[in-house]
Amino acid sequence: MDVLRLGRWQLITPGRQQRSPREATRQYCVTAHARVTDGCWMPPATGASLIRRPLVPRIYRKLLPFPQCLLNPLHWADGMISVFYLKHSDTGQLSNVDRDYPGQLAMQKPPNLDQQYSEACEELKQPENPFIFRVLQEVKLNSDILIKNITVKIAGNNRLIPVVKVTDGDFQVLAAVFSNNVFLTGLDLRYNLLTDAGAAHIGAFLQDNHSLRYLNLMFNDIGTAGAEFIAKAMHRNETLKHLRMTGNKIDNKGGMYFAAMLQINGTLQKLDLGDCDLGTQSLIAFATVLNHSVSIKAINLNRPILYSEEEETTVHIALMLRANSTLVELHLCKHEMKNFGIERLCDALYENRSLRYLDLSCNKITRDGVSFLGKLLKLNNTMEILDLNFNRIEDDGAFYLSEALALRNRTLQALAVTNNNITGKGLVALAEAMKTNQVLSYIYIWGNKIDEPTCVAFADLLQSGRLKPTSTDVEPYVVDGCTYLAEVSHGLKRHYYWTPSYGEPDNQDANASLAIAPVEEHL
Repeated sequence: MDVLRLGRWQLITPGRQQRSPREATRQYCVTAHARVTDGCWMPPATGASLIRRPLVPRIYRKLLPFPQCLLNPLHWADGMISVFYLKHSDTGQLSNVDRDYPGQLAMQKPPNLDQQYSEACEELKQPENPFIFRVLQEVKLNSDILIKNITVKIAGNNRLIPVVKVTDGDFQVLAAVFSNNVFLTGLDLRYNLLTDAGAAHIGAFLQDNHSLRYLNLMFNDIGTAGAEFIAKAMHRNETLKHLRMTGNKIDNKGGMYFAAMLQINGTLQKLDLGDCDLGTQSLIAFATVLNHSVSIKAINLNRPILYSEEEETTVHIALMLRANSTLVELHLCKHEMKNFGIERLCDALYENRSLRYLDLSCNKITRDGVSFLGKLLKLNNTMEILDLNFNRIEDDGAFYLSEALALRNRTLQALAVTNNNITGKGLVALAEAMKTNQVLSYIYIWGNKIDEPTCVAFADLLQSGRLKPTSTDVEPYVVDGCTYLAEVSHGLKRHYYWTPSYGEPDNQDANASLAIAPVEEHL
């Protein structure tokens, strides 16, 4: 018996649904393509067979002996049903359900999530977590929420309210509550105490859930066994688009499970495995899988554990970039990459036509490596964001970049070169390049050797309007007639590891990469 989910309900009848309408007898499949309003549908008490889930809000699906027919989409007014039609497959005659089948459909508003959570705790004999209860109290099940869908944030690093971190037993209750709430599209469980046992519940939840598109599990205590549960559950999941496993020590073997998952799953668009202690074997496996992947658009492989100085993983990633035509965003932070590795990447990127965001921060790239990047930027017409923070490109590297940006490149929109041992000469060259290049709109320079000519050059860019105050990480001020620069909290991904207690967590000034090259919601 097939049941349609994802915020929709389905009326079905027994028998082979593969048969055509002409072959059907008196009963046929009826499908209502519409969102569930206020969480659930309630069928009449008699004359229907029910498929019932164990916890509230219960979404009921029923078998009705409608004549052989097909159904067109419902029409809506203010979140309520206005017209519900049945279309006869042979005659094309339309029937109004409210008129011809009165009383067949009625609606009942479900309890709020906090009430559902309390009932689930009682049923599963688990103690209530006051932090979870308080978060769920703030989620109101109204028609506006159900239309827009929601992300429930139960982050364990919340500093504004008392936090009791989510445990494995707590997630078991949450899974029971959320299994029937089809409006839930995002779940943020960062910085909690979920272990491999909790990952088993997460895996079961992902297999059964058909609405979740974003799941954040960063910095829990999930290990290799937990990675296996989640990765194998993703073999069957067809809705999740963004998964963050950042900071969970899944090790090399856990990375292999996720690489194998990418061979089967065709829905996931962004995978974050930064700080997960991946090894050489799993990185090569990811590079091999991504050769033929058509779904993954962004992947984060930051800070693997590498014991070789020969940069084999970088060579395999470069070979992947030659063949891959869908990857938009690639993070290779803390890969111990040197000039040899950057040369191999640049050689591959001459043939790549999809990559827009390349993160090479916190590596060992010097001016010689940046010379290869400068040559690439003169010919590349797809890259929009280049992150070189915390390398050592110095003035010569800044000259290579400024030459490419001033003369040839007209696609790069954001350049980050913080903490690169660049002096005033190199920084002024980058500022002069911005006067010629009208496409480069974001530049981040803090942490270099800023002198007075640099302060004057960037103050002029800001005062002339060529550079917006929100598009750089410095702000000029004048003391005794001398111009200085102060640091401001702007960048490409300031809120990668944390989000502010106040204000918008996805503020585009602090997370410019989200505004320039977005992949998907929450990405």
